[in-house]
Amino acid sequence: MNPASLRWKIAALVTLAATVVAAVVGLLVHRATWQRALDLGRARAEVALDRSLAAGTAEDVVPVAELPGALADRLRPGRRVVWYGLDHRDEPWMWAVQPYGGDGREAMSAQIAMGSEVLGLQALDRDMAKAGLLALAGVVPLSMLAAELPNRRLRRVARTARRIAGGDLAARTNARGRDEIAHISAAVDSMAASLQHRLLAEQRFTADVAHDLRTPLMGLVAVVELLDEGEVTDLVRDRVRVLRTLVEDLLEVSRLDAGAEVAERVRVPLAGLAAESASRVGVEARVLADGDPVAETDPRRLDRILANLVLNAHRHGAAPVEIAVGDHVIEVRDRGPGFPPELLADGPRRFRTGAAERGRGHGLGLTIALGQARVIGAELTLANAPDGGAVAVLRLPAGDPGGLMPELMPG
Repeated sequence: MNPASLRWKIAALVTLAATVVAAVVGLLVHRATWQRALDLGRARAEVALDRSLAAGTAEDVVPVAELPGALADRLRPGRRVVWYGLDHRDEPWMWAVQPYGGDGREAMSAQIAMGSEVLGLQALDRDMAKAGLLALAGVVPLSMLAAELPNRRLRRVARTARRIAGGDLAARTNARGRDEIAHISAAVDSMAASLQHRLLAEQRFTADVAHDLRTPLMGLVAVVELLDEGEVTDLVRDRVRVLRTLVEDLLEVSRLDAGAEVAERVRVPLAGLAAESASRVGVEARVLADGDPVAETDPRRLDRILANLVLNAHRHGAAPVEIAVGDHVIEVRDRGPGFPPELLADGPRRFRTGAAERGRGHGLGLTIALGQARVIGAELTLANAPDGGAVAVLRLPAGDPGGLMPELMPG
């Protein structure tokens, strides 16, 4: 029932066009009918006048002064006047008058009553108005029904475009036809196919690069361990460790992109896992638990999500880092400047980090966290707190607590 909908606009346009057509046709019929009535009245008045002149009936001779003023003004010697107008009782008549006698004071007159014609015309106008309203009562619903088909096709294109914007690049409109909507649908399908091809090419490139780097990296790690201890060796080992982490992250991203990850669900104590995740990545975080919440989820993937969120808060935020654990909800918060506006608007992007320097992360942490959240069926939302700081909220799906595997903790 949206008044701004294209269906309503089409219906309003059709209604307006039908109203204009009905009004113009009604006006033409009105004028043609009235003109025909005037022509018939004029002919009848002239025939009656000719009969009176031929018969010389004295009762048809009237003083010019008794004629309507507009008619009397038109009389000329030897000239016949046919005139339509109202008499002193406001009744319509058709007069045919011709001067009679030589003094110009009298005239031979014939009158034809036009009241029935006027009443007939008024009845015709009413009938045409009723017919027009009835026609509009049928045209409006029919126009809305006719507009529903293209409107439905446009809604399908819009839904498909929203699915594509949401990441479903396999969505297609599959529209047929030769009209403009079909052209738009074909353009949307072509755009989706092009985006899907480019994304698959990017995913293959990421996976190939990660796999090709893994073998020489393992050799580099082995060689570094053989170096003599010293400041230079420590620096090299640190850089190799960063490179190894990057390659592992790339491999994880490629697996997430391929959709090959499957969650293994067990009962997990959320508070203990959150503390373990923060400790494993070396971040001092305060865990605030509401009771002892337990959820059915994949502990390894949940640990991966929390580790990335805590590391992101530590690198780009400010202490203290807090992990609030509730019933199927985990919130990671810091006291820093918050998430950048472009990240909140567009979501995490690979190799895009909020740090001005590129030495503090590669922009893959939030991307991996978001991908792993999808695998376990969780919802990860990013926001900024009103009093400052970034807030990442992970909502786990609620499962049936009965018949689950024993509680596990990440090793």
